[in-house]
Amino acid sequence: MERGLPPVQSITRRWLRGSLLITICILAAALGLFLYYSHQNLYGGVQRAMQARFSTVEGRLQATGTAGSSQATSESRSQSLRRTVEQFDEKDKFEFMLLDSSGVVLATSSGTMNKNLLSEGRDFYQAVTGSTGSGMVTFRTADGEHVMAVTSLVPYAAGNVTAMRLVTSLTLVDRQWYSTLMVSFGVAAVVLGFAVFSGLFFIRTIVRPLGQVEATANRIAHGDLTTRLPDTPYDDEIGRLCKAINQMAEDLTKTERMKNEFISSVSHELRTPLTSIKGWVETIANIRDPDDENYRKGITIIRSETDRLYDMVEELLDFSRLQNGIKLNCEVLDFVAEATDAALFVEARIRQEGLHLVYDEPPEPYPVWADPARLRQVFVNVFDNAIKYSPPEGTIFFTLTRTATTVTASIRDQGRGIAPDDLQNVKMKFFKAKNAVRGSGIGLAVVDEITKALGGTADITSTLGQGTTVTITLPIYHAGQEHLHEPL
Repeated sequence: MERGLPPVQSITRRWLRGSLLITICILAAALGLFLYYSHQNLYGGVQRAMQARFSTVEGRLQATGTAGSSQATSESRSQSLRRTVEQFDEKDKFEFMLLDSSGVVLATSSGTMNKNLLSEGRDFYQAVTGSTGSGMVTFRTADGEHVMAVTSLVPYAAGNVTAMRLVTSLTLVDRQWYSTLMVSFGVAAVVLGFAVFSGLFFIRTIVRPLGQVEATANRIAHGDLTTRLPDTPYDDEIGRLCKAINQMAEDLTKTERMKNEFISSVSHELRTPLTSIKGWVETIANIRDPDDENYRKGITIIRSETDRLYDMVEELLDFSRLQNGIKLNCEVLDFVAEATDAALFVEARIRQEGLHLVYDEPPEPYPVWADPARLRQVFVNVFDNAIKYSPPEGTIFFTLTRTATTVTASIRDQGRGIAPDDLQNVKMKFFKAKNAVRGSGIGLAVVDEITKALGGTADITSTLGQGTTVTITLPIYHAGQEHLHEPL
């Protein structure tokens, strides 16, 4: 089973508990409201139709006789109601009844007394006790038929007739209601099913790539830097995450390769002076006369190789500090004075290598906020690279300039130059160009880190066969700058 499956299940569960639950609640609420209003419309429509017929009868009563409660008028209305019941033309839809003050049936439109259509007087009781003068009940007859009974009080005196009742079957309405229920629940099921399947499909399109990302990240974490995520067809957050993981793996692979090359290079660089020292120690051990030429030559070589080892160890310590963070002890410095001291420090070595230094010291100071030891290290590292790559009798040009806001030191050699493909990587830790000579490959990385920590930049330009220029730029010191640069 793939390691990506547990998060798939977890995210799916959260979706089921969250989004799907909300969807179900919203769907249930919408379905409930729709069914409520549908029920009210269906059964309320039947009641309103019966009330409309009562209104028609009441209109006829109002036209019978004059307003008042005389016995003649009352009897006339009673007779009119009885004729209306006898001549009722919707007997196939309704049963029309007249009731006395006790709720007893006086007359029916069918001419017979169907006890199945009696509602135990509940609708009559509602009409008598209620404020609207009407009442409605639904019930099932003895043979199971669902009916509705609506009773309305007669608004005028009409003999012994107190109320009118209409009774109708709800069989057709019930069928329509059941059809509405079936269609509504069917639509709700389809909507819910669509929400579930579309949601699961969407979740899978997100979670499956995340599972692959997790599995790939785990393999990378366990040292498999060759694994890669497949390209995704979508340029979204998941697609960009996959590209970022692949780029990270590429960078880790490149760093691992450069680190291995660095270790191999350092091992070779250490072995060469140690072999030389060991050989001359064995030679000197057999020489009894300190004035012997080979004795003096051996001591000189041992001293030279020891200095070389010391410089290499210092580079390794710089690398360690670079990894753990460079601590800066900054103060206000004269950039010109520091640059001049660095030039004097390397001048003897430049001459020893058969090279020339061209440096014109500016007359005025350039104030900067920097760590003197680290600034000296920047100059020495850049000079060291220039010395390594300069041809015999070559010239190294050292130039200082300033603007209103910055100071700049440029060190240019006449060496073989750096290939364009290597130029973008020369400030990376461990990197050594294809035409590199001796060295560990971390000097310019240290220069770049220190310069950044001081709020400046280290820029490198190069042309094959013509030389390389390293330009160090720092901001001019101004009051309050002490708080701008935190130690790395």
